[in-house]
Amino acid sequence: MMDKKKKAGIIVDVLMFALLLIQMLYVFTGNTAHEILGIGFFACVVIHIIIKRWWCASLFKKRESKRSKLRLTSDIITVLLICCIIALMLSSMGVSRLIFPWFEYLGSADLHRYLATAVLSLAALHGGMYFIIRAKKKKKAITLTALAVIAAAAVGLALVPYMNRHFKKVDISLSEKVSGDKAEWTGGRVLTVYFTRLGNTDFDDDVDAVSGASLMIADGELMGNDQLLALMMQDITGCDIKPVTITGKRYPSSYNDTIGVAMDEKRNNARPAIEKIDISGYDDIVLIYPLWWGDVPMPVATFLEENDFSGKHIYLIATQGSSGFSSSTATVKKLASGASVEEVMSIYCDDIPDSRQRLYEWVKNR
Repeated sequence: MMDKKKKAGIIVDVLMFALLLIQMLYVFTGNTAHEILGIGFFACVVIHIIIKRWWCASLFKKRESKRSKLRLTSDIITVLLICCIIALMLSSMGVSRLIFPWFEYLGSADLHRYLATAVLSLAALHGGMYFIIRAKKKKKAITLTALAVIAAAAVGLALVPYMNRHFKKVDISLSEKVSGDKAEWTGGRVLTVYFTRLGNTDFDDDVDAVSGASLMIADGELMGNDQLLALMMQDITGCDIKPVTITGKRYPSSYNDTIGVAMDEKRNNARPAIEKIDISGYDDIVLIYPLWWGDVPMPVATFLEENDFSGKHIYLIATQGSSGFSSSTATVKKLASGASVEEVMSIYCDDIPDSRQRLYEWVKNR
């Protein structure tokens, strides 16, 4: 019969792999469950290492005979897996918004997803090597292992982004998210300018409102993520708000098609025509925009180049679904000639509906 330690090891291994798969379904679990289950996953890793501590010790022992190539390959894969798990743990802390909000390193959601994909793929390969070493039909075992690794990689690189774009819907009560404490804007008269897909896109009648596509449902109506932030700023400070609205051909309804158009615009350094926004009566501009390919959308670039910002202050709020604010601050400084540009505040897309308190504290403490 299988001894208790070996049985416990198998149970922990299965649980660990299952937790990792569930973690990849972040779109359905939500952030709180994702972070708590993440703690469970790393606890399983620690238990697994304790149970298999003999293997760790064996790496540093002199052997009378050389290991087989398969055993050596398996050991290398295991070491790589452990290294990736450590990196994943650190990136988990970096993107944490509940348990480790104070950890400021490796805070890229893209890096976190790639590391999770690497861990899932290496875990499949790690288990497959155990199967290959003991299998009588090596070719069949290798084929099955290769298929498992490919499937694991596909989950992280294709399935997860697809689910985030097409399944995560956000439905809010506008008054609950926007209304709250007021704060005085110290300084001159302030205007909030925002860019969002809503008002700049010919949406299909049945378009889904998903956070990854910069949309949500507010009181039954379609709303842009950055539009919501602008309304929060207006409620907090009493400022005027104005959207950046293109006057030419609008963006396509499909988010993926819009990303393609945005890439072409960025590559060609395009300046789409927009409705005129008069900023002459304002001293301070709060500019809210989504990151498109790591930078400001080209209609925002048009707004910045068309206006005279001499002597004005620009405060930046960038919304993103991957990796912070990228190079957009430098872009704004280059385009808004004569302006004093403050460093950008980056807001992760999932956090937008609950960002009012953060904006309130930002206004009070700026």
